[in-house]
Formats: sequence, C-alpha cells, structure tokens
Amino acid sequence: MIEILPPKLLAMLRNTPGLERSYLVGGCVRDWLLGVPVHDFDIEVYGVDYPDLVRLLSRYGRADWVGKSFGVVKLTHASGAVWDFSVPRRDSKRGPGHKGFDVEFDPELSPLEASARRDFTINSMLWDARSGELMDPHGGRSDLEARILRHTSAAFPEDPLRVLRGMQFAGRFRLKAANETLDLCRSICSSYGELAVERVREEWLKWATRSVQPSLGLEFLRASGWLEALPELAAIVGVDQDPEWHPEGDVWTHTLHAVDALVALPDWAGMSADERLVLMMSVLLHDVGKATCTRTEFKGGRDRITSPGHESIGADLAAGFLRRIGFQENWVARVVPLVANHMVHSEDPSARMVRRLAVRLGPSSIEELCRVMTADASGRPPRPPGVPISVHKLREAAADLQVQASAPVALLQGRHLLSKGWTGGPQLGAILKEAYSAQLDGEFTDLDGALNWVSERAWNGDGLRGIRPPLAE
Repeated sequence: MIEILPPKLLAMLRNTPGLERSYLVGGCVRDWLLGVPVHDFDIEVYGVDYPDLVRLLSRYGRADWVGKSFGVVKLTHASGAVWDFSVPRRDSKRGPGHKGFDVEFDPELSPLEASARRDFTINSMLWDARSGELMDPHGGRSDLEARILRHTSAAFPEDPLRVLRGMQFAGRFRLKAANETLDLCRSICSSYGELAVERVREEWLKWATRSVQPSLGLEFLRASGWLEALPELAAIVGVDQDPEWHPEGDVWTHTLHAVDALVALPDWAGMSADERLVLMMSVLLHDVGKATCTRTEFKGGRDRITSPGHESIGADLAAGFLRRIGFQENWVARVVPLVANHMVHSEDPSARMVRRLAVRLGPSSIEELCRVMTADASGRPPRPPGVPISVHKLREAAADLQVQASAPVALLQGRHLLSKGWTGGPQLGAILKEAYSAQLDGEFTDLDGALNWVSERAWNGDGLRGIRPPLAE
C-alpha cells in the first residue's frame, strides 16, 4: 500500500498526534490487493470524535463535515487532493429503505466490530498506516484470492442495496457468491421496492462501465432471485432460439455471451464511461423483445424458431426498463435506437440506406451500432467471435459517406431560402424536411444542387404549393 499511497497522506497519518489509529478501509484496500489502480482513499480514524477529527485535519486544508448522518469529513488538502475520513459507527435497522437506520458513532469501537457492518468480506479489510499491517478480521483476503463474494455478517439483509452491489462486484472482479450469501439475498427479494431509484441506477452504472466479465453480475442476480424484480430480463430466461443461428442456447444464455463479447472488443478499454454505458445497456437489452414474439414455424423443410419484429418490440421494452431503474432521458434516447436497429444487416448497403440509418440512429451512431452488432454476433459459441461481413461493409459505406459518427447535416437551411426571397412562415419547414429527405436519397450533394432542386419543384408545382417562390428577375 505504501507504494501507491500519496506521500502527503502517508506523512499526515504517520506524524499527526491524534491520528495514531488510522486505517485505510474498504475499496482502496481491496483494489490494492487486486493490483487495480487506486484513486480514492477512505480513512477510518479510531480514538477521536468528530469535532476533534475536524480540528486535526484542518491543519492540512479545508475539512468539511459532510453527510453528518453518515459521519464523513472531507479533507481538501492544500495540495488539492481530496480524501474522506470517518470515525467508526454502529448501524441499527429501524425501518424500510436505505434511510431506515439509526447511526451511532463510537470512536472506541474495535476494528472487528466496525468492519462487521460492511457489506462483503472483500470490503472489510483495513490497512494500518503506521505499522503497514493488513488487518483482515473477516477473511476478506482469502475470499478475494478465491474469487468468492461472501457477506460479512448477519446484518447483511438490513440494506437490500447490497444485493445490487453484489451484482456489480461480481462483474467487476470475476466473483461468484457463496451459497449462504445467496440464501440471504433470496430472503430479501421483496425488499427491492424499498430501494431509491438513484441508488439502483448507480449500481447499474458501475456494472455497465466497470465490469470485466459482466455475465457474472447477471448470473448473480439470477442465482440470488433478484432477476424476478426485473421482468424484461427475467422473461428471456428459457426463450428458445433456432440452433442453426444460436447454438449457444436460449436468449438469456446468448445475452450473457454477448455482454462478455462487448468488453472483449479491442477498443473497449479506450472508451469513455458514457460510451461504455450506452453500449453495455444496448447489448444487455437488444433481444428482450424475443420474449413476446418468438414462435416456431415450418420453413425450408424443417421447424424453425423465429422472432419477427423483436427489435422494435425490444426498443419499447428497453425504454421502460431504463426509465424504471432511473436512467436519464439522454441515455434512453441513445440506447433505444441501437436496440431498434441491431438487425440491420446487408452485405451491399446502398448510400440511401446508410444515410437513412444514420438518421434513425440519432443521437447514437453507426459506429456504435457496429459495436453492438459485433457483440451480438460474437455471443454465439461455439461459433467463433468476430466482426460480421455485413458490419465491415456498413462501416466502409458509412466512412465513404462520412456518416459513421453522426447523421448527415442538412445542406439546405431556412436562411438559404429566405436569402433568395422565399416566404411562407411555418410552411418553410415542410420544404426543408422534404429537401433533407431528397438529400438522403442522393438527389443532390451540395447547396447549389439543393437550391436547384427546390426551384425545379416549385416552378413545376410539384408538392411546394402554398409557399411563394421569389419573383423571376
């Protein structure tokens, strides 16, 4: 830990009277043991109360006692670094929800008692800043090495959010839950409704953007019984697919393979968190429509399993799912068109088709759709993963037309017509809309062509009635 601890923080913890019993706790200790870069350091200080802690920390910068109900002092160090300090506490459940706790701060609590309130053993370890000793009263290190997700104490069910935290931890750190932990999770399935939607959203965000094997998070939800609280996902379990195209099994199994295929894409690590979020949720939900439209029909000399229209049905289901778990509308607007268009396959895409696809996808892009389609195609073992020919062709065509990142910009704008003497008020929008459609169809490729197109249509009386063209010179 010493090698990654900021020197100023280490010096402060080791040399300040009153901070003798300071421990790094929680995620920073876990990540250090895993070799994961540590950015946030949480310090628990024993033997001092909050007023004294604020006084001690104020020597080094601004110490703000924030979230007093949870007892966090945020130190903004003179160097600009920000670290969170707290004193040990007891939590007593008194009512439903994440606010239904009585919190008692006790500086004299032992590390064993204080760490027992943490959710999982992998988050219950402490590192002594002075001695350099790792304190592991609940066996977190051995669980981490064995990749086991185990609850710390019998108090686990008091906060049902811990189940969703288990989901994202399983996906992020390749963990499988202990049977006794799954039993506790199943015992509180009915508590899902107590959770504040913003807290639900945060756990999904972490799963979607940080997972290295996201399927393990989804499997944890199913094994814990909590998948039933998410009907769009629960419904795809056991939905059959045609074995010729999907030898891997049902829609749920395919989805697990597809989300793992997404994080295996070569450019995944370089994407922003926002890009990862949109792509992961799109792949997660791309086939949820199959639960309502899958059928068996005799075709080509045999019974075939088909799901006609599942992409459009799935788009509506995806929107409902995302809103219910608290996703912002700008994210919903990006995911839904990716789900709705993930079945667009053509080995000879026309310019018209590609331009119109770019428009349908907005505010998402053809490049994002290509990633979703690649993950979809790669999630069908034993078929080998890879980029389908149709995706290669789509990428090439989009690049040639310069629409891989966004839809074409309309060549004809209102100001162009107004400057030529056109009038018509609100009806001007109808011309611009029709002109943009013609542009997508390739009827013109520059502004002069657009103006000529309008003029010819107007003088011929072809569809532009009610808008007066400029007088002939």
